[in-house]
Amino acid sequence: MKGQTMGLVQIWQLSITNRMILLSWAVALVLLRGVCSWAATEIDVKPVITGLVNPIAIANAADGSGRIFITLQDGQIVIYDGINILPTPFLDITSLVSSGGESGLLSTAFHPNYATNGFFFVNYTDTNGDTVVARYSVSANPNIADPNSAFILLTITQPFGNHNGGQLKFGSDGYLYIGMGDGGSGGDPQNNAQNLTTLLGKMLRIDVDGGSPFAIPADNPFLGDPGALDEIWALGLRNPWRFSFDRLTGDLFIADVGQSSWEEVNFQPAGSPGGENYGWRLMEGNHCFNPSSNCNSGGLTLPITEYDHSVGCSITGGYRYRGTGHQSLEGVYLYGDFCTGRIWGAIEDGSGGWMTSELLDTSFSISTFGEDENGEIYFAHYSSSDGAIYQIVEGNTTSTSSSSGGGGGCFIATAADG
Repeated sequence: MKGQTMGLVQIWQLSITNRMILLSWAVALVLLRGVCSWAATEIDVKPVITGLVNPIAIANAADGSGRIFITLQDGQIVIYDGINILPTPFLDITSLVSSGGESGLLSTAFHPNYATNGFFFVNYTDTNGDTVVARYSVSANPNIADPNSAFILLTITQPFGNHNGGQLKFGSDGYLYIGMGDGGSGGDPQNNAQNLTTLLGKMLRIDVDGGSPFAIPADNPFLGDPGALDEIWALGLRNPWRFSFDRLTGDLFIADVGQSSWEEVNFQPAGSPGGENYGWRLMEGNHCFNPSSNCNSGGLTLPITEYDHSVGCSITGGYRYRGTGHQSLEGVYLYGDFCTGRIWGAIEDGSGGWMTSELLDTSFSISTFGEDENGEIYFAHYSSSDGAIYQIVEGNTTSTSSSSGGGGGCFIATAADG
């Protein structure tokens, strides 16, 4: 009966087969509603510092100083000491950097033993348009690095000007992870992300302490494979602009910027042996891209959540909250969108899936997230005139029921288009 609720008598009058189908759907709906409802936390933002020029990465040195290091795209790293930005940049390599669009000084990572060895690492686009990963050292002044201490670990040729990736992070294993985009253009025309003979479109993993300029960890998944490069840890990425490790569990979250329809978050549990194929260019999110059908024979690792371009156009990966100031955010992975300023939270549903909910709609151009030493989470508003850093704080807690699919509701990854 169109437009009316079917009563029990009407259900009973159906055939046994139809009754079973209807009741199966009813049970599924109840279960889905239970999965897709969670206590989502309303968040707010607190301004930390303004007046920055194109802030693009946020890091801490884990040295007990409480300082926040802010990477500026044009080639500087500046220090926020808890009150102000210090007047002299920590590092200035603007003369080495080609900046603009998706190029520039893209991230900074501090060695796990920075407090004793003074080493930190940067990823930048050089004046030839290629990716450089280099190590620098702090000077005798703890607030100023030695610009003459550069030691280049890797130079990777970039065929196009976009999709440079750029994130550097140390895992709990002590190895340096490097996110590399597919080389650019559109649609990965060289199919780099699925080609194991190039570093493009990959997550790399190297040992910066085991050799010069680096060593390959003995358990890297393609070590010794003549058809693959030893540095590769995972493949099938389009532009993993921002990724992060859960500081409590060691799990890895990789936010991969989409092509024209879908933005995605990929997940690698701690203890993984590596070698995951996250699908690009075969798939964009959970959807076939090239080819347009029959793209997944079962060997791809699908994202834990995605959203379509009706709500955003360029994902900015964040962090799983492990701070102490906002307990309702505990265990929530926070991420955002550069184009729309929306911020979402994703949390495990206890059954092997993930739920996600939009937590805040802002007007910011969110270029990056970062953590301080205590696990509190910040993000940057990218602007050449009013760039700024904000801290995420709690708002009110509400019960949220989200619908499955794109636009920021509850999503459970499936291979529906595979």
